[in-house]
Amino acid sequence: MAKKQFKAESKRLLDMMINSIYSQREIFLRELISNASDAIDKIYYKALTDDTLSFDKDNYYIKVAADKENRTLKISDTGIGMTKEELEHNLGTIAKSGSLAFKNENELKDGHDIIGQFGVGFYSAFMVADVVTVTSKALGSDDAYKWESTGADGYTIVPYEKDSVGTEIILKIKENTEDENYDEYLEEYRLKAIIKKYSDFIRYPIKMDVTGKRPKEGSENEFEDYREEQIINSMVPIWRKNKNELSPEDYEKFYSEKHYGFDKPIKHIHISVDGAVRYNAILFIPEKIPFDYYTKEYEKGLELYSNGVLIMNKCPDLLPDYFSFVKGMVDSEDLSLNISREMLQHDRQLKLIAKNINKKIKSELQSLLKNEREKYEEFYKSFGRQLKYGVYSDFGSHKDVLQDLLMFYSSKEKKLVTLDEYVSRMPEDQKYIYYASGESYERIEKLPQAELVLEKGYEILYFTDDIDEFAIRMLMTYKDKEFKSVSSGDLGIEAEENQHDTNSEENENKELFDYMKNLLSDKVKDVRASKRLKTHPVCLAADGEVTIEMEKILKSMPNNQHIQADKVLEININHEVFQSLKNAFEQDKEKLNLYTNLLYNQALLIEGLAINDPVEFTNDICKIMV
Repeated sequence: MAKKQFKAESKRLLDMMINSIYSQREIFLRELISNASDAIDKIYYKALTDDTLSFDKDNYYIKVAADKENRTLKISDTGIGMTKEELEHNLGTIAKSGSLAFKNENELKDGHDIIGQFGVGFYSAFMVADVVTVTSKALGSDDAYKWESTGADGYTIVPYEKDSVGTEIILKIKENTEDENYDEYLEEYRLKAIIKKYSDFIRYPIKMDVTGKRPKEGSENEFEDYREEQIINSMVPIWRKNKNELSPEDYEKFYSEKHYGFDKPIKHIHISVDGAVRYNAILFIPEKIPFDYYTKEYEKGLELYSNGVLIMNKCPDLLPDYFSFVKGMVDSEDLSLNISREMLQHDRQLKLIAKNINKKIKSELQSLLKNEREKYEEFYKSFGRQLKYGVYSDFGSHKDVLQDLLMFYSSKEKKLVTLDEYVSRMPEDQKYIYYASGESYERIEKLPQAELVLEKGYEILYFTDDIDEFAIRMLMTYKDKEFKSVSSGDLGIEAEENQHDTNSEENENKELFDYMKNLLSDKVKDVRASKRLKTHPVCLAADGEVTIEMEKILKSMPNNQHIQADKVLEININHEVFQSLKNAFEQDKEKLNLYTNLLYNQALLIEGLAINDPVEFTNDICKIMV
């Protein structure tokens, strides 16, 4: 029979599709198996409305068989088959799918849906095959036909002898090239792996003849190979089972089998929604942070299935960045897929699923925090930093979602507390939520700047993550309470009546402070009497938006823009050191210079800042020792 030509636009589409649309060649097997599953679904649909047909599920299956010697791969099904006209219509025009037309004519029944709506999946076979042969016998027909093509140059359709209803696709696998190893699509282990990866939850059995080993009869040490037909796919996905049927061990097993992590998940979330958009999802909150979590190599996203067929390994659009640690999968029958199953349209359904998932994750984390505090704290130690990044990113647009999930170490409780817990026990006279920043809890506890706040009995939140202050600055307030660093210029704490009148002392010693300020003019914005120090002689405070801790973090970044805090050197006028400063100011300016530099460098050391000239500092110490 004369070869028929594809339509001109189909030729161009075929070439583009083979070279561009599919990112991985192994996808072809997923597409052909999905089409085979569709063909069986069609018989199921017809049996629902045709009393002359019966549907015994045990009689329907898909078979995959490789022949290394002849370099052929065969995918056969016991589905509805195609007539000559359907072969011509469905396979002669690219992006024309019989499944789509069939679906439009039949209502969804009993939870079954047809997945092969996308038209070009069949032609992915040409990515790995020189010749594609399709033999098919339609249900209710006495005739069978063979469709064959070598690609864009056209196809033939001829009568064929076939006993049973169904379709058989034979691929003549290409020879290896320098860049591509086509032999792998004839290897048993590789075919099994591809089926498990993409088609494990196809609802009909996918069979293969598998090689095994067994002891030779009459021998204990000798083994022989044997062939046995096995079902490769599991067929029933866990997410379609009733939650009541599943145990925590079932979810842990699924987590392990899907290679979501080597740890055990702290929490699993099983979602089944049958509303404006239908979907099932199983999500996991991991226990431990992946080793590459904060690297460019880490990819966020959930596995995305369309009716049990894997579409994407990682769909990033289903998770916001601040919940990127969540693992799991989503399966929906309602997603709009374009051209190939790999190319997902960013449509309303996907956005709606993502929005619902986001709400569910937050709700489950809040439940974990409320009901299983130890587990939540364990999770927070791994992923709390990511939640803080979420508060900081996008100009704080997610802060309302995340603020109640944040925790910080408390000076009073000596453990992690929430912002709500902090605010709920604030004294009536406390104006601010106080915090202190540093490298560790131990160092923060020793900060001179915290003395006055602690003396008042106020609680301080300890910030040890580099993101903490940046996130809090974006948060600005919590329940109408402003955040205030213990190192800020004004702590908002009224002086006690019996406290030394600091302002009057400052006025009395204005000349001394001005002198010290001039001496440190390139290092500090001001020198003044401290209202916060109790036992320590000196500390640094910050005026303005940038704190000293923020300066340290910004300096450590690769794109250091040399942003600095406006530092103020605060002197404790009730400390004996202050009397030495006054005496030196009146009697020995050279000694005052020495004391001023020493106090400034001490303040730097307390803050964990580098001293500009360590040699000069050690020499100054030696001077006061002799």
